[in-house]
Amino acid sequence: MAKRCLLRSKLHRATITEACLDYEGSISIDTELLKLAGIVPFERVDVLNVDNGERLTTYAIEGKKGEFCLNGAAAHKGKPGQKIIVCTYTWLDDEEIKQHHPNVILLDESNKPK
Repeated sequence: MAKRCLLRSKLHRATITEACLDYEGSISIDTELLKLAGIVPFERVDVLNVDNGERLTTYAIEGKKGEFCLNGAAAHKGKPGQKIIVCTYTWLDDEEIKQHHPNVILLDESNKPK
């Protein structure tokens, strides 16, 4: 049976706090928000920039409280103050899909869960 790729978790409307070109890569995300969303360090994430339409795939690393920092090449895709959505996905078969509910965390202007 074929599997389908569905949204697993989402940090919705986070505010970019920093963009750091002088870094190897990734996105630094508040450690507590990673845990709340069920995202583990070094997990692949898609980052969707609400303000400029840019999209990128990278991996998440643990950051400071309230932090959403685009690192390395990703820093070209957004700047502080812009809104982003961070998503992860999972492959599920038809039976698993029936029970699936993505973990969606809505964030306020200070990157705190609503």
